[in-house]
Amino acid sequence: MTTRASNKRIIVLDTETTGLSPQDGHRIIEIGCVELVKRRLTGNHFHVYINPNRAIDEGAIAVHGITNEFLQDKPAFTQIADEFIEFIRGAELVIHNAPFDVGFINHEFDKLSLGVVKDYSTVFDTLAFARKKHAGQRNSLDALCKRYGIDNSHRDLHGALLDAEILADVFLLMTGGQFSLLDNPSEVENATTHKEVKRLLVDRPALKIISCNDEDLQQHQQRLAAIEKASGNCLWTK
Repeated sequence: MTTRASNKRIIVLDTETTGLSPQDGHRIIEIGCVELVKRRLTGNHFHVYINPNRAIDEGAIAVHGITNEFLQDKPAFTQIADEFIEFIRGAELVIHNAPFDVGFINHEFDKLSLGVVKDYSTVFDTLAFARKKHAGQRNSLDALCKRYGIDNSHRDLHGALLDAEILADVFLLMTGGQFSLLDNPSEVENATTHKEVKRLLVDRPALKIISCNDEDLQQHQQRLAAIEKASGNCLWTK
């Protein structure tokens, strides 16, 4: 699998809401975003809680744990809209089940005559991508964490910023090529040999690139010739 282009600024985004549908008057109550540049976390993020000026469904509270009382002194969407737009402007938004989050954001934008998300950013839906890559398997964020060996044991409740951070790990692994030598999807799903993903430091030094010299290249060619002679089919010379 080809690695996705790494030069574009990527914003991994998640939201929490008062309920399931903006058509029923539900609103965004939390936005969490983390930034990737050249497929590396920059440490730059956007995170805000929002007063929706309406009650949160009990079912939603059970999922994310955010209460009406907690949001009473938080800003309204109109107060954070400009800062949010500037953060996502020109980036590719990476979202799991993008129609849900984009639908809510567009609903908030429409109330303020701010257009729609696609006016500011492109969108990459990791759920749609996962369904193609892992057809016939479970592709929730929790299922993908299990499949790619990402430790999300600290995720008792959903939270926009935490989910965005976890999704960033999933996105990088899922779009970065083969992650296992196992070819059988059921073996991959049940594998227990994956270890917790350790994030590299943002300010780590650049990798050192060592180029071969003429002598190294000559020895390499001689080795390939010997393999070709012995086997009659050296794939590296094709």
